[in-house]
Amino acid sequence: MQKSQQVEVSVFQKAKDDNYYCGDSYFYKEVDGTFICALADGLGSGKYANESSQLVVDIIREYSTLPLKLIMKKCNESLFGKRGVVLGILQIDLETQEYAYTSIGNIGLMTITADSIKKRTIPQAGYLSGYERPVKIVKDRVEDGMIFVMFSDGVTSKEISNSYFLHKEVNHITDTFAYLYQNKLNDDTTLIAMKFVAGTS
Repeated sequence: MQKSQQVEVSVFQKAKDDNYYCGDSYFYKEVDGTFICALADGLGSGKYANESSQLVVDIIREYSTLPLKLIMKKCNESLFGKRGVVLGILQIDLETQEYAYTSIGNIGLMTITADSIKKRTIPQAGYLSGYERPVKIVKDRVEDGMIFVMFSDGVTSKEISNSYFLHKEVNHITDTFAYLYQNKLNDDTTLIAMKFVAGTS
């Protein structure tokens, strides 16, 4: 588990069939009062899927303070002529305590409140491949102790419904997922658990 200023983060990742290259790439950072986390899944698997997902993550790293629509636009433009990706980006404004999320394709986001109320965000269908696509932004309040779980399509709805996702420690969530499923996964799989902690800036 790694801690930023106000968001605790723990990540599980495993490549399909223990390949050298994982088609999923991710990035997270806290800077200038904003936390950002992105997860990209290159279409297919292996080297070329990794190349596209890593390209997108590098774009997000460079432009992490821009509004989500502009970040998505730059990511999309970078993929022209390359293998496409599905992508989810979460931004948390640590001062206003609001979050914004956008995704296209099967990158999932689940929020769990301190009162153990789960909510899934439904992603837009499709993928980024250089051609213009509409971008939908979901916004809501973030509260102390809220957990965010972002995951690629190697994680199923059945797996995400398990009760251990209600645990208050992010490393417990990823460790339990790894213990239960890492030998049963048949796709590139990434699970990122994040916890917002108010009042520590």
